[in-house]
Amino acid sequence: MTSIAWKRCRALGLVLVPLGLLESAGFDLAAQEGVHWPSFRGYRAQGVSEGHSTPVEWDVETGDAVRWRTPIPGLAHSSPVIWGDRLCVTTAVREAGDQSLKVGLYGDIKAVDDEGEHEWKVYCLDKNSGEILWEHVAHQGAPKVKRHTKSTHANSTPATDGQHLVAFFGSEGLFGYDLEGNLLWNRDLGVLDAGFYSAPTAQWGFGSSPIIQAGKVLVQCDVLGDDFVAAFDVRDGRELWRTAREEVPTWSTPTIYEQDGQTRLAVNGWQHVGGYDLETGAEVWWMNGGGDIPVPTPVVAHELIYITNSHGSSSPILAVRTDARGDVSLTGEETTNAYVAWGKWRDGAYMPTPIVYGDYLYVLRDSGAFFCYDARTGVEKYKVRLGKGSTGFSASPVAADGKLYVTSEVGDVYVIKAGSEFELLGENSLGEVAMATPAISEGTIYFRTRNHIIAVASAE
Repeated sequence: MTSIAWKRCRALGLVLVPLGLLESAGFDLAAQEGVHWPSFRGYRAQGVSEGHSTPVEWDVETGDAVRWRTPIPGLAHSSPVIWGDRLCVTTAVREAGDQSLKVGLYGDIKAVDDEGEHEWKVYCLDKNSGEILWEHVAHQGAPKVKRHTKSTHANSTPATDGQHLVAFFGSEGLFGYDLEGNLLWNRDLGVLDAGFYSAPTAQWGFGSSPIIQAGKVLVQCDVLGDDFVAAFDVRDGRELWRTAREEVPTWSTPTIYEQDGQTRLAVNGWQHVGGYDLETGAEVWWMNGGGDIPVPTPVVAHELIYITNSHGSSSPILAVRTDARGDVSLTGEETTNAYVAWGKWRDGAYMPTPIVYGDYLYVLRDSGAFFCYDARTGVEKYKVRLGKGSTGFSASPVAADGKLYVTSEVGDVYVIKAGSEFELLGENSLGEVAMATPAISEGTIYFRTRNHIIAVASAE
């Protein structure tokens, strides 16, 4: 919905219905092409926004094709979320001293010693102008868990349904707001230490983001200690169900899919990849194996759930059928079974979430290796290297207008033509470190960099 249409709806007294109620009534949000971007990687983590032209080239230094650039204090890897004309984002601000960040390809597992007072904040901006409409401190105090040198204390992307906004700060709590910035509720979920399971003192910070579906806030909390997935009422934070998991710490965000008229929750993992019933939290299917530090979010398309991870002994890409039930684990060198349509035991992604755009699955490794597969069969179409080989990639690819946008950690954005053959359309610099996945709305791409939100769009 454009800003003009939004204001006309208000003037006419039309009711703006929350996403969860619309979806539970059978309304397809995806049909609202290119407007809302409600959670990590947009609608159901698909990462796709259509219906508007998007830019190939821009210049942050000269301002060419840059709509606005708004400073955001603190340090965070959370992505922007958008509903209508509002863009929301979170951050963590240390009250004294610099907040260091070390990017690139390296294997240091140490935590940052940045104890001291922090403010965990929520910002709401006008997406058209970049003006800050409101900001609130959700929590203040010393971090309960340390962060990795490449991490922050605000990694989790917020989520909105058009009426509510949910911000998750891990051990510092889960917070529910309305879009005017009024705090509705908060939940203390205890200390959520997602450190390295084989070196528990190497604390890394929490990374999984909340999602909202049918009036429920859904969270995946795989940590040292008691792991669980849970659902809370988006209106008041009341716990609706909680299902225990047996898992090592993971940093993946769950996603939603439908099968046989039932809505389900898909989660990544090492010991426990799986699907859960949205209404009850009951386990529907499960499998184990793969990389032992799962980060990418499951992606659903073509009646398949794409799972990838990469650390330790294997780095799989697996396409699990949405009608999976029971134990669907692969054994030995198997790459397929009754519920796994196809699989590969190498070339999986460590950090970025893959993307399905049209008929193709694109997988980005943190080293810049970029793969294109036939999404239904797993046949490889091409493999290329983005960057110089020493450049890290943590942000997940997004797509719009027949183009893929891939952002490196140093802020170089590669614009790639979608399809079975590789074609680089453009390369642009954001001028700053960029670890967060961008958002897209009505043809504008919103990048969250080390110090700013930057909006770029094609010339009108």
